[in-house]
Amino acid sequence: DEEFDTFPSTKSPDVVRWRYDRLRSVAGRVQSVVGDLATQGERVQALVSWRDPRASTMFMAFCFVSAIVLYMIPFQIPILIGGFYFMRHPMFRSKVPSAPVNFYRRLPALTDSML
Repeated sequence: DEEFDTFPSTKSPDVVRWRYDRLRSVAGRVQSVVGDLATQGERVQALVSWRDPRASTMFMAFCFVSAIVLYMIPFQIPILIGGFYFMRHPMFRSKVPSAPVNFYRRLPALTDSML
């Protein structure tokens, strides 16, 4: 119905207002998701750009060790272990985020410097 409506609209002002409100809400959700993705990208960039030397050194050491481990064992084993870890019972989960997740969330992003 919206695609075939003429310009100017032949619908009542309430219907047009409802359409624009719905469009505004969808656009707001898209904008917040894109902002979250940009924040994650900035954190990854901070991790690999040596802006924080300690974090970048730890990340490079982690990449080196994980490359050696993944080279030495079959690929199915880490996938199996990761599957068991993510599918564990909620009783064995912790409310506190894990150390790598906490470390990644504390990396700097440009949203942290905005007013």
